[in-house]
Amino acid sequence: MCCLSAPFIFLSSIFQIIFHIASHLRRKLKADISTAFPSLSVEELSELVPNKEELNVVKIYAHKGDAVTLYMLHKNPVFFELEKCLYPTVYTLWHYPHVLPTFTTWPPVLQKLAGGADLMLPGVVVPLSGLPEVKKGDCCAVKVVSNRAPMAVGTATMSSAEMRSLGMKGRGVSVLHTYMDSLWAFGDKSGPPSIPDVDTEGVEAMYGEEEEDDEATEGGEEEPCPNSDGDKATDAPCPGIQDPVLTEQMDALLLQCFLQALKSKVKKSELPLLTSSFLRIHMFSCCPSGKQLDIKKSSYKKLSKFLQCMQQQHSLVRVEELSKGVESIVEVDWKNSELRSFRTPKDPGIEEASVEVGGAEGEKPYHPPEITTLYSVSSRLEPLFQDAKKRKGTVLQPAEVRAIITDYVKRNELVDENNKNYVIINPILCDCLLEKSEYQEVEALKWDDLFSRTLYKMQHCHQLVFPGQPPIVKKGHIEPIDISVASRGSNKKVTMIKNLEVYGLDPMAVSVALQHRVQASSALNPVPGSKDRVLVQIQGNQVQQVCKLLLETALINDTMPRISLTELPG
Repeated sequence: MCCLSAPFIFLSSIFQIIFHIASHLRRKLKADISTAFPSLSVEELSELVPNKEELNVVKIYAHKGDAVTLYMLHKNPVFFELEKCLYPTVYTLWHYPHVLPTFTTWPPVLQKLAGGADLMLPGVVVPLSGLPEVKKGDCCAVKVVSNRAPMAVGTATMSSAEMRSLGMKGRGVSVLHTYMDSLWAFGDKSGPPSIPDVDTEGVEAMYGEEEEDDEATEGGEEEPCPNSDGDKATDAPCPGIQDPVLTEQMDALLLQCFLQALKSKVKKSELPLLTSSFLRIHMFSCCPSGKQLDIKKSSYKKLSKFLQCMQQQHSLVRVEELSKGVESIVEVDWKNSELRSFRTPKDPGIEEASVEVGGAEGEKPYHPPEITTLYSVSSRLEPLFQDAKKRKGTVLQPAEVRAIITDYVKRNELVDENNKNYVIINPILCDCLLEKSEYQEVEALKWDDLFSRTLYKMQHCHQLVFPGQPPIVKKGHIEPIDISVASRGSNKKVTMIKNLEVYGLDPMAVSVALQHRVQASSALNPVPGSKDRVLVQIQGNQVQQVCKLLLETALINDTMPRISLTELPG
């Protein structure tokens, strides 16, 4: 699967080249769009590909070399091309929502799609008119209940008939692009319009309480029986544990984590908060070292029943069903005497496991490296840098490249006298920057085009600077932290994290931190084909928690996100 199968999560670290579309290419593009999307009328095609207005092509090269072509109109991407297939962006679909067959889902699911998840069939709302008719591989869109404006674009993983025959289970849409991802941010960042959707008005909830609780404890059933050192009952099998003492202990642990999460984790600005998110993100992280939180081993059995007790008997929270079938905590009584008198137990292991992931105990806290993109002079561009005495292999900052090119142009008097925004192409610039097909056609380039072509022709490098250590310069793009999800057996998943060592992270420490955070077993395995690297493997689909750990503890510089998300076949 292409690494762009998740939404455009790493387009912020790409390299781009912009070209203006000539008339004959516009005609070809219009024909291609008409073929791919026959529901567009002639007038709509003319609006999307106008004859006179500025229409540009942006060539995108992602960090693994995947080529993506963006078609820009009015500074917004209207289509993108990936592996020779055209897809409309959300900007286009907001104006022409009828272009693609569209699946409907609940609003909370959109956040998961934007985070890299695909649309699963249990999360699809079937409107009164039924499912849209699609074939496997067809381009389709995703919208939320009561609004026709599409929020995501992807491809169907199976036909509509197969979806119905499987009982609406499994993966339905492989998502490529969503509202609020980096491709959306490439445009004017406008929000979706509100287009009334009569077809989904009055649709009954598709998620019952059982499904919500299953989602809230995703991965819990896949994990092995907990084995705490001080628990003598761990020799018994996990299913069917009815020991009243253990049940009472789990009830107490559940209440402790609940109170601690409300007092030290949840902020008023977060409300309303999905109950499943509250459990995963806040309550699990409050569980003491050496213990495992498991609602199914408590007297409540379900999260909804526990929260109902906290609302009715303890008056701590108020839970409402804001979306059909999806409950959220909408209010917390911060003045509640039970909450105010609660004191957070001291558990230094939590802090060590969650923050000090850069090395073993006793080492200094981890600090992320400063990552700088550099460029090396290639053999083809060596004549252009000869006057600056920069030979092949010399590594330069982007600003240095710009200064050298500017000095070369001015020294050789190549600025166009009639339009100073253009640079006249001399023989050296022609040999270094132009393609053979452009030799007879291109006589001048804009300054930005000149700089872009120069950087594109140079060898990409990167520099890592760890605190107190000399800089490390390596060729090529920096490898991302690779987070992948693979299937193991029937409906069981594992999350794998690779390339932590590139950023100076200790895989063992990350494994321990994740194990404590999500209450799931983890292991270290060698990376195939590598002698000195290991991957962290943890039970369940823990992509969200892994990303949260890396970003929350500032392990990755926010200005240069380096995370790649993929889902692997079993």
